Parts: sequence; structure tokens; C-alpha cells
Amino acid sequence: MTLLFCSGIDNAGLWREALHRRLPDVTLRVWPEVGDPDDIDMALVWQPPPGIFAGLAKLRLVMSLGAGVETLLADPSLPDVPLVRMMADSLSDDMAGFVALQVLRWHRHSDEFDAAQAAGVWRWLPYRPAREVTIGLLGLGELGRAAAGALGALGYRVLGWSRSPKRLDGVECFAGPDGLEAMLPRCDQLVCLLPLTADTRGILDRRLFDRLPAGAVLVNAGRGDHLVEADLLDALDRGRLAGASLDVFSEEPLPAGHPFWRHPRIRVSPHSAAATHPAQAVEQVAATLAAFRDGRPLANRVDRGRGY
Repeated sequence: MTLLFCSGIDNAGLWREALHRRLPDVTLRVWPEVGDPDDIDMALVWQPPPGIFAGLAKLRLVMSLGAGVETLLADPSLPDVPLVRMMADSLSDDMAGFVALQVLRWHRHSDEFDAAQAAGVWRWLPYRPAREVTIGLLGLGELGRAAAGALGALGYRVLGWSRSPKRLDGVECFAGPDGLEAMLPRCDQLVCLLPLTADTRGILDRRLFDRLPAGAVLVNAGRGDHLVEADLLDALDRGRLAGASLDVFSEEPLPAGHPFWRHPRIRVSPHSAAATHPAQAVEQVAATLAAFRDGRPLANRVDRGRGY
């Protein structure tokens, strides 16, 4: 079997080493060194160039290096073959840590204390105990469940919303449009971990912000296109929201001069909330290939109709 690897951010050398150690019978090609296109029967990719699959007539399986697959689904060259997204344990652990970090940062006045230190000022600020702070999660998939567990362990009250009803220990769950309307007014902080679909594009807009309590905080680690950027800036500038932590953007890298860079109530990180670590994630690749070879169902297979 021959695997084509393509990613603009992942370390191809580390992946080559991990794949060779775990799957020595698999031949690896690293884009753009494809060799004979007819040799390629699998692809492991993250946001590859549009049209990359054109000419790969023998391709039988595509695996995403991340949880998001919207760019792959938007590529007309993507063949009608099984598409699997990455949901390695390390990815969920990383995301849970990022969400907890951002929630704590806003709850415990991290920015204000940093500013006080820079000014040489001893300044104490009151804060509520975690059990009195309510965090709402948009999305209760693998990443959302991991984040809920981390926040619950810190003592926060956790609410969760999903498109269809779910049950999760320690989380008060809501579903559907009516559930979202009921949950939003109770959220001191709102964390978006949704997949990007036609239904969720632009969900973080003025109407949603106005349903949150005044002074709420937004954390978006889902996708940039979940957010209506102008509506966020407006909500911050009129005091509707107290702040936002943003890890994903409609255009990445975030352009120089974008107002998010210097807004005093926005924290920017470069799509780094969760990473796919080769040493751990290679086990999911191996499991996927074994299932595919044996004709067994593929874990984390994308439902193209749903978009995830």
C-alpha cells in the first residue's frame, strides 16, 4: 500500500518516522513528490491544495490529520471514497487543556493581573468560585466531551448543546433551536467546538451574542466561519461581551492589520488549540488501515451529508 502525505503545518519527517515504525509495509510519498500517481491508494492530509486528488485514479481512502474536514468536502477533486477524520486521544486532551486555559484566563482576571505586573502595581481583584460560574459548550462530540470533563473537574457548572439530544454525566444537555435559546442566557462563558456545516456557519452572530448575559465571554476553537467577525467586534465595543479567545479564523493566517490583532478584549492564538501528535495519532492511522483492509466499519468515518 502507498500513502500520500500532505500538510503545510505538520512535520513530515516525524510522520515518516512514526509511520515507518508502526506500518513498515506502507510506502510513504510526501507531497509534492507523488511519483507515479497510480501507486497512490491512500492519502493522509491536512488542508491540502485544492485539486490535489485529481489524477489519483487508484485512491481508495482519505484520512484527515484533524477533526475538521470542511476544506476536503469543498474540494471538487475529492473522490467518492471513505473519508475519515482524526480523533486521537491526544487531540481531545489538547483541546480540553486549551478550553480550560481560556476559561480560567477570563474567570481569574489573568489579563488584568498581567497588566498590573507590567505597571508594578499590587492589585487584588475578586472572583466567584468556579461552582458559581456556568460554562456553555456548543458541540458535544469527542472534543466537547473532553472539554466538559476538564471543566467539570475544575468545579465549573457545565451546560452543553448539540443538534440532537445527548446525555453526558455532569453536564446539563440541551438540543435543537429551542434548547439553544434556553441555554444561552445562563452562560457566563460560551465555548464553540462545533463542526462547520451549512447549519452552523455564522452561528456566532449578533442574535446569539444578545441572548448571552451582559459581560459574557466567547471562546471559539471550532472554525473561523462559525463567527460573524463584525458582530463580535460590535458586541465587544458596546459592552455586550467582555472578551473573546479566538483560535480559528475565516482567513488563516490572520491578515496583518486585522482588528482582532490589537483589540484589547480579544486573545488570538494561531489555530493551535489542539495538535495531531504523530507518535500518538499514528495508532489511529494504523487502526483505520487495518479496518479498511479487513472490510470492517471505519471509526470516525465522515458522513458527507452531515459534514462531519
